[in-house]
This record gives sequence, C-alpha cells and structure tokens, in this order.
Amino acid sequence: MLTGFKKLKMTEMKSWDAIILGGGIIGLSLARELRRHGASVLIIERSEPGREASYAAAGMLAPWGGDLPPSLQSLAEISARMYPEFVAEVEDESGHKVDLRDQGAIVFFSDHEHSQLPEGAMPLAAEELGKLEPHISASDRAFRLEERSVDPRALAAASFQAARHHNVDVVSGSPVTQITRESSGLSVHTTHSHYPAAWVVNCCGAWAGEIKVQGTDSCNVPVHPVKGQMLSVVAPQATLQRVVRTPEVYLVPRSDGRILIGATVEEAGFDKRVDPADIRLLRQEATKFVPQLGEARMLEAWAGLRPSTPDDLPILSATETPGYFVATGHFRNGILLAPITAQLMGELVRGSQPELDISSFALARFQK
Repeated sequence: MLTGFKKLKMTEMKSWDAIILGGGIIGLSLARELRRHGASVLIIERSEPGREASYAAAGMLAPWGGDLPPSLQSLAEISARMYPEFVAEVEDESGHKVDLRDQGAIVFFSDHEHSQLPEGAMPLAAEELGKLEPHISASDRAFRLEERSVDPRALAAASFQAARHHNVDVVSGSPVTQITRESSGLSVHTTHSHYPAAWVVNCCGAWAGEIKVQGTDSCNVPVHPVKGQMLSVVAPQATLQRVVRTPEVYLVPRSDGRILIGATVEEAGFDKRVDPADIRLLRQEATKFVPQLGEARMLEAWAGLRPSTPDDLPILSATETPGYFVATGHFRNGILLAPITAQLMGELVRGSQPELDISSFALARFQK
C-alpha cells in the first residue's frame, strides 16, 4: 500500500508548472525528472499510484524480443543501459530496495526469431544449460542473453516515495473529466475539483484515450487496453536464477523466491477478471520447461491492462494544444522504457530539443 498522499483542498488551491495525469511508472518517473529540474509538479491518479499496468508487469528488461518493434530497438537498448543508475537514484531517494537482478536470461527463440538473433546471444549446449539452470528440461535452441529484470511493484512503490522525497504533490482517486484552456495555461478538471498548470502530460496508460481537451478533437489519443493475465508461485526449492523466455510462456524469478509466470495477450476491453482456465494453461506451459514448478504453491493470479496503439509504438509527443503533451502507449515495454521516456519527455516539456529523435512517436502520425 502506498502512503503519503497529499490531500489538496479547494481552500489550498494553487497552480503548478506541470500536472502529470497518471501515477504509473511512466508518470512517476517523469514527475521526478521534471521536479529535479526545478518544476513544481502535481500527479493526478484516477485510482492509486503504481497499481495498474505497472503493478501487473513482469519486469523483464529485455531490449530485444519478438514483441519489440524494430523502430523501438535503439530506444530500448539505451533505456536498458540507464537502469542501474536509474534504480540507484530511486533507491537512494526513497530508502527502498527495488530488486534489480542481472543474472541474465535463457531464451528459447521461435523459428522466426531464430533467423534474426540479437547481438550477444550465446548458444548453449545441453551440458552448459544444465550447469546454469539444472531444472530446465528443454535444451533445443537455447541461448543466453545478458539482460536484467526488476520487480515493477517494488520499483513503482519506491518511485512514488522518491517523487514525494522531491515534494511532488499527489491527488488520488480522482478521474480526470476534461482539460480546458485558460488564459494563463491549462486547467485539469476531475470529479472533485480543478487544478491549473502551464504544462499537462497525459500518462494515463490504457485510459489515455478518455482524456479530452475542451474545444478540440485533434488531441484524441488512440490508445486501447490489451489484457494480460499472470500468476506467481513459490517452489519447494530454488528452481531458477535466470529469466526464462519461450514463445509460449516466460518465467521471471524474484530474489524472495517467487517466480512469475506469464502472460496472456487479450483484446478484452477494460475487463481485468482472471480466468482460471488461462492461469492453468500458463502453468502447464511453464512446467514443460521447468517440471518442478508443477509442485510449486501458487501465490497469486492477476490481470493488467497494457496500453496499446494502432501501430504498437508509444506516443511521446507534444500536441496542437500548447502546453499539452502525451506519453503513453508503451504496450508491454513500459517498465523497460521508463528511464528514457522520462528523460526525453522531460526535455520536450521544458522546451528543449530532445537528445534523441522522437518524431516517429508523435501523436500527429495518427491524424494524417
């Protein structure tokens, strides 16, 4: 449970340099970035910070994979390299550990991926694989990659505390109803109040498309939710040290002994219900690679909503409304891309030329 929400009453109303809509890892990271550059920042979260897609994610920091669009490759690699420093700062500012692991990954590539192996993929003979991960039963086409993983729940909680350390204000439980243009900037209206700012950044994930700017249709954000179900288990004995990725399932070990098993990809609207049949199937697929997981005790099953766009690329963009920006649509890569998104959007919002070219992620690409 996240604590430390600042309750802002109408009698205490003030204005901010920036309002971040959405308190997931993207919004929290951007809030920290802007605050560190001197901006006053308010986060408005419809439910509770860090409890939507960030809470449901697996946390694989894999800058290469079958579901990573080629045009995101460079951005993903840069963000993955930023992670050790990013986590060190969050841990220092929050006083909380995040469980960043660097043991790497064992990957079983599909036929398609096998013909386009990433640089650094090291093939593993059965004997080598047995030494690294003795509980993995499969051995065909196994490769080792130097990748990291992180616990997204711990990262989101620590990022929230780090933001509070930087005196970021937070309003929770207040869905945004609309944004209006005022003579002095923008005003964000919620079901309970309204909040003025010079800049507003839509980081609402799967809900980003529900945010409307009064008087214009040019700022509509074409994002929709894609459901993902997962589960976590604890085995009777240690079974995995490394992430295991296969075309059918992935396994992500945590330092506390949990192993995450995921994940489905479903067009189900905003339905977050868990289907026991889907969870059973995920577990069956996992035991094909690690049979000992058949004896593992299930801890939890859950579903999250990933924010997807029509071209599977994020939206990192200014809009036609001065002062209004969008940072969403990261689909399955929000945790991975959080550090670079915060840096680039921080530069864009402050009026600086982003260090990297993000023109291909502009909202305007959907308005042609």
